Amino acid sequence: MLCIFVVLLSEGCILALSKNTTFPAIIVFGDSIVDPGNNNYISTIIKCDFAPYGRDFQGGKPTGRFSNGKVPSDFAAEFYGIKELLPAYLDPNLNLQDLLTGVSFASGGAGYDPLTSKIVSVLSLSDQLELFKEYKEKIKLAMGEEQTTNFLSKVLFIICTGSDDIANTYFTTPFRRAHYDIDSYTNLTISSASQFFQELYGEGARRIAILGLPPIGCVPSQRTLGGGKQRGCVEAANRAATLFNSKLSAQVDSLKKSLPGLKTVYNDIYNPLLSIIQNPQKYGFEEANKGCCGTGNIEVSILCNQLSNHKTCKDASKFVFWDSYHPTEAAYKILSSVILNQHLNDLL
Repeated sequence: MLCIFVVLLSEGCILALSKNTTFPAIIVFGDSIVDPGNNNYISTIIKCDFAPYGRDFQGGKPTGRFSNGKVPSDFAAEFYGIKELLPAYLDPNLNLQDLLTGVSFASGGAGYDPLTSKIVSVLSLSDQLELFKEYKEKIKLAMGEEQTTNFLSKVLFIICTGSDDIANTYFTTPFRRAHYDIDSYTNLTISSASQFFQELYGEGARRIAILGLPPIGCVPSQRTLGGGKQRGCVEAANRAATLFNSKLSAQVDSLKKSLPGLKTVYNDIYNPLLSIIQNPQKYGFEEANKGCCGTGNIEVSILCNQLSNHKTCKDASKFVFWDSYHPTEAAYKILSSVILNQHLNDLL
């Protein structure tokens, strides 16, 4: 009787959701931009489950989100009327209802290049896909294989990663630059990305939104490390991001034509964020070159900690960046609104 009750409960939840939302659930893969706390549960130094992270989150507590508050995956779930927050899949407190409305498998520090995740011991996209397969089995137990297939075909899948490939693996460490120029390295990462997209399609995904890279050279840490005395944007990193984005957009178009039933879009994040950085006052910000945490020049993850509090800004909503790498909740909210409205009809 319990199994029958769970099946009926699951079907009821899905039917109720499908009447009121564009998608029944959101599933997210990627890096720290959309990691709501998966790194809390793995052995890595890439963490933020401590103050001042989460300072402006519900209850003012750090959750593992790399910001002062909500991150884009949360805004996506809210935007589509699904739920207020998108939880981390590795959270041991999740229940069936949480799974049915969506989770994030993202891991801060991950990238399309498998080496990127390996360097900092986080969940690679392959690891995230394996967790998704585990997730599928849990859903199948609740609703059966046929309904699971139908459910997944209507879910919105969001993929947001690649920045760490360029900023960390290529420009910061020597492992790839000795063997690849930026053109061949972006080819490598695009090949890995394409493989992941096709594997995800093979697991039942049919509606996939893929985010491009931001202007990496303009984030505070990159300005500090490579922007000279004036801390200007690092043009080499921005050119790399632009090159990658052009190849990613072309790859998305190619997959759309070759995989039957696939609805996929490339979402530009580069230009919306660059516009905010170049015209902060237009969007209600006062500071776009430094982060709020500490000095704002280099602090991120374990370097943005309670010892930084005496230098941390009082009002993060005036800053585009929370730490030296990640935007504030206020900036994420604006970016998410722009991105989520891009090509929405192409996914329905």
